[in-house]
Amino acid sequence: MPIDLASAPLWRGLILFGAGAVASGLNAVGGGGSLVTFPTMIALGVPPLVANSTNSAALWPGSLGSALGLLGPLRATKAALPRLLVPTMLGAAIGALLLLAGGERVFRWAVPPLILGSTLLLAFQPALKKLRQHDRHVPLWTGMLLQFLIAVYGGYFGAGMGILMLALFGLFVEGDIHAHNAVKAWLALLVNLVASAVLLSQGLVNLSDALWLSAGSVLGGYVTARLMQRLDPQRLRQLVVALGLGLCAWFFVRALTV
Repeated sequence: MPIDLASAPLWRGLILFGAGAVASGLNAVGGGGSLVTFPTMIALGVPPLVANSTNSAALWPGSLGSALGLLGPLRATKAALPRLLVPTMLGAAIGALLLLAGGERVFRWAVPPLILGSTLLLAFQPALKKLRQHDRHVPLWTGMLLQFLIAVYGGYFGAGMGILMLALFGLFVEGDIHAHNAVKAWLALLVNLVASAVLLSQGLVNLSDALWLSAGSVLGGYVTARLMQRLDPQRLRQLVVALGLGLCAWFFVRALTV
């Protein structure tokens, strides 16, 4: 049952601010922030398609801060970022257009497997990190194609997109994990900007909710990130994975009954 906060916009805003702050903290220590913000908006009565679009629009200010803070490590990747700009932009735009083409009904059925997929990505993140440590390489064109597909996913839904990028960059991008994280930050920013522009043009972004989420992500994210860094990473990951599995089941039942 959605929470009726229409008569209490300040409380609604504070809830979204808190969700944005918690999501930012989770993203800073491992990922899974969208597993907090997306269902929060659903609980507040936002339709799934609008909630997903608003979530994308709210993410880019926090992504910009991360990207600007990683300009130094970005130099170690040499020409990787320019080569990945075009496939990333095209993929994000196509993902957003697929979201529009499928509409609310298709997206409602797509949400459970998408949440399950992003939850599994988070659960197996340690294994993906080990993949980056091995000396395995793929051709540049293969890496560009895979980045295009990740951007399509990011433009459509996006939870777990950063984990996929980091796993991919370990296979063909020069530099260490910090350099790869820098490329990921700038490309994630680009995905969110392109997808947001497409979805905003179609009136699918709730600007008020997006502003509250962005404010929480930027202003409250630093505090929550510091707090979460004191927690055991494995326990925190297990908690978010359990949340994701529960949400997957809830959204599946919801799709059957709506």
